[in-house]
Amino acid sequence: MKKSRHTLPPLDPAQLYKPCDPALLAFETTAELEDLAEIFGQHRAVEALRFGVAIRNDGYNVFLMGPAGVGRYSLAMKELQAKAAAEPPPPDWCYVNNFKQPHKPRALSLPTGRGTQFQRHMRDFVAELRSVVPAAFESEEYHNRVEALNGEFKQRQEQALEAFSQGARAQGIALIQTPAGFTLAPLKDDKLVEPDEFDKLSEEEKERIRTLIEQIEDQLQKVLHQFPRWRRERHAKLRDFNRDTIALSVGHLIDELRTQYADLPGVITFLDEALGDIIENAGEWGEADATESPLERYQVNLLDDYSAASGLPVVFENHPTYQNLLGRIEHVAHMGTLVTNFSLIKPGALHHANGGTLILDAGKLLTQPYAWEGLKRALLSREIRIESLGEIFGLVNTLSLQPQPIPLNVKVVLFGERLFYYLLYQYDPDFADLFKVAADMEEEVVRSPENSQLYARMIATMVRSQALRPFDRAAVARLIEHSARLSGDAAMLHTHVRSLRDLLVEADHFAQEAGCAVVAVADVNGAISARIHRADRLHRSQRKDILDGTVLIDTTGLHVGQVNGLAAITLGSHLFAQPVRITATTRLGDGNVIDIEREVELGGAIHSKGVLILSSFLAMRYSHSAPLSLNASLVFEQSYGGVEGDSASLAELCALLSALSGIPVIQGLAVTGSVNQYGQVQAVGAVNEKIEGYFDVCQARGLTGHQGVLLPESNVRHLMLREDVVAAVRAGQFQVYAVKDVDEAIELLTGVPAGSPDAEGRVPPDSINDRVARQMIELSLMRKAYGSAVQKTRAVRKKPVCRKPPASSR
Repeated sequence: MKKSRHTLPPLDPAQLYKPCDPALLAFETTAELEDLAEIFGQHRAVEALRFGVAIRNDGYNVFLMGPAGVGRYSLAMKELQAKAAAEPPPPDWCYVNNFKQPHKPRALSLPTGRGTQFQRHMRDFVAELRSVVPAAFESEEYHNRVEALNGEFKQRQEQALEAFSQGARAQGIALIQTPAGFTLAPLKDDKLVEPDEFDKLSEEEKERIRTLIEQIEDQLQKVLHQFPRWRRERHAKLRDFNRDTIALSVGHLIDELRTQYADLPGVITFLDEALGDIIENAGEWGEADATESPLERYQVNLLDDYSAASGLPVVFENHPTYQNLLGRIEHVAHMGTLVTNFSLIKPGALHHANGGTLILDAGKLLTQPYAWEGLKRALLSREIRIESLGEIFGLVNTLSLQPQPIPLNVKVVLFGERLFYYLLYQYDPDFADLFKVAADMEEEVVRSPENSQLYARMIATMVRSQALRPFDRAAVARLIEHSARLSGDAAMLHTHVRSLRDLLVEADHFAQEAGCAVVAVADVNGAISARIHRADRLHRSQRKDILDGTVLIDTTGLHVGQVNGLAAITLGSHLFAQPVRITATTRLGDGNVIDIEREVELGGAIHSKGVLILSSFLAMRYSHSAPLSLNASLVFEQSYGGVEGDSASLAELCALLSALSGIPVIQGLAVTGSVNQYGQVQAVGAVNEKIEGYFDVCQARGLTGHQGVLLPESNVRHLMLREDVVAAVRAGQFQVYAVKDVDEAIELLTGVPAGSPDAEGRVPPDSINDRVARQMIELSLMRKAYGSAVQKTRAVRKKPVCRKPPASSR
């Protein structure tokens, strides 16, 4: 059969690449451009972020969505800092000792800047206490008063003992003081009775003296029992005197502080309690241990110092653990135990951001144990409660500090992948109540003249921020073209800030190596080529396998049921493609199209869906009035990994049509695109890489002028092909075809007309569709004939058989 020439012309070279004319850029180098004030291409996300920060109602926190590298953190910091700078700083928060319940430190709020002042004043106050109080106790007046008090007590004791001694002496009994205490002895003529003399007395006299001594001893005990009470009275007077002394020496210091903080009732209460504690416990100051000076309890633990702040705080916590968010209570080791006090309370990111905004990476937050739950608890209760995880989960039973919770007024901005947002929204019932604003960042923007100018200004801003050499306008134009290539659409610009910044740095390096003061287009091309070269080891290895025949790919000749498909592979940041052989076989069957990849569990769900669509297309087009009576098998030859996606479904369908019609496929052409049930070709991704991957193989073997790639017509707008590919097309050595349906594709692949049906549904004889339809009819008839033969065979087998009964034995 004579094959027709291609009726569908290839794409014009101008359709394969959309250049950026440097003449349209009104500058010589980026040094002439002003910095870009706004974030490029993120108007929607900026508006959402501003809305979420401006509205003060509960729950209007923001989730900033977008892939890594599009500038999520930079956008959040730029916008939030700009708004925060126009607002007054928040109040200061500090913890002070609770003298009534030391394990429950008290939180104090002070106007901005006065927290630092209060901390400094109390530090100075404690420093003065260290000298003022000891000086008061060492003064001559104090010692005279103490000696007078002690003398009064001593005189009182002596007078009592003297009065008792005279009364006893009047009764003939002497009071004698010994080192062991007091004793009584009889007198005779005011002289002690010696033991020998006492023995000479009559028994009656001895008994009288003994009885008298016992009576006087009872009286002595009554006198001595008064001494402890008098001693306590002396101690009480001494304590009162000490209090008066401390109050006199310290009171004026407290009065000065009261005057300065008269407008802050919480501070006045603390000062009054501190003075009372000083008065009560000044005697303990000489008993300081290694862990806590007694004077430490009068200090101030300032959580944040906003005295030098110019606006509301904007805090980014890079390591959002539970303690880094909510604060912690530290301990110190003392004599084998861990002890703590209010001065060891350390603030968390919520304390630092209180009154302002806290920025968190959602991915890091969700991977920290209990950090997400702790953040939610704080936002829902609107207070920061410092608790250890051991206390929360009952793992620690020892008494620890219970700091007074601090009221929380903060905006939280989470940034992360879109997947995090949708998973949290679906599975966490609190998420929708706490994060009511979603700010979705754009990954690409329209490539208009206005946006190209803004893109150039963004490049200029990055160049200055990174202290790089200026870029000339040709280099900027090349960067705009590369951005369109990265977006996968010639009419769009990529907004991936990080990759652009990296490319600017690398291009600047090439300019430095060349000794140039300005970065030129050659430096940008060198940086792009070097980046690809560093990442394409596997790509080159796989291409080598094709070129040396290890992987079978034909780029010339004809073959029935065999089509070159194009597979895209992403490794890290590098995306490349390579041709893959797709084969199809057909036979009589019951309408199944077998996907061998799926049968061996190498095919993904989307690829399997594409194969099922092929079966539906065959039934829709060729089996209206007869059952689909074929079995077909499809496979990616020499594929040893998973296969996913439907971008090869057009190639698979063409392989099936070739196998059914018996018409061979031109092996110099490769195919990419997906199809629907009606045979319409649909757009796919990575078309630039797929075309270039096949071109590299053909170029390495030698371009014949009959090689090329078929792609969906809807993908033409995405083309930003390499310069060498465009040059080969311009020279007629390589072609790129755009097809809108399977008929155009099979006609290009076989050189035979597909055959369009007329008004009565008849197609031209010997066309592709005619051959396939006749083959389908033939298979249907074969199936019907085969079915009748099988039924006859079964009927014969089921016919009753009469057997002669066995002869009976006699």
